Amino acid sequence: MDDRAEIIELMSHYADIADLKEFDALPRQVFTDELTLDFESVTGMPPMEIPLDTYVEVLSASFAPFKATHHAITGHVVTIDGDTARIHAHVRAEHWLPDEHTGRWLVVGFYDNEAVRTPHGWRLTRVKLTAIHQENAPQLPAIAR
Repeated sequence: MDDRAEIIELMSHYADIADLKEFDALPRQVFTDELTLDFESVTGMPPMEIPLDTYVEVLSASFAPFKATHHAITGHVVTIDGDTARIHAHVRAEHWLPDEHTGRWLVVGFYDNEAVRTPHGWRLTRVKLTAIHQENAPQLPAIAR
C-alpha cells in the first residue's frame, strides 16, 4: 500500500475507535504513545500533549453516553515530507444520545492532523479538530493533564 492510501486508512481507523467503541487495540494502531490534541474549538481547552493511555481513558468516558456515533471523514488532502505527513480532511460527526428527545450532537468541521512513519506504519502524532458548526453540544469530561 502506498503512503497516501495508508494515511487515509489511518484516518478511517481513527473514526472507528469511537464509532465501534474499540478502545483496546485500535488506538495503538492509530496514535503515537505521546500525542498532541487540539479540540479547543469543541471543548474550549487549549492544545495539550497527553500520553496515549490517558487519552484512551478520556475517549472511552467521552463516548460511553452515546448509543451510537458516526464520523464521516472525507476530502483528504495528504502532504508527505519524508517520514512526516499532514492530513487535512472534512468531518461530519454525529453522536446519538440515549434519550430520543435530546436528539443528537452534530459536529461539522475539519481535521488538520499530523502523522509520522514508524516501524509499524503511519501513526497520528497530532490531532486538531476545527468545528465550524455544532448542534446540541453535551458536557464532555475534562482531560486530566
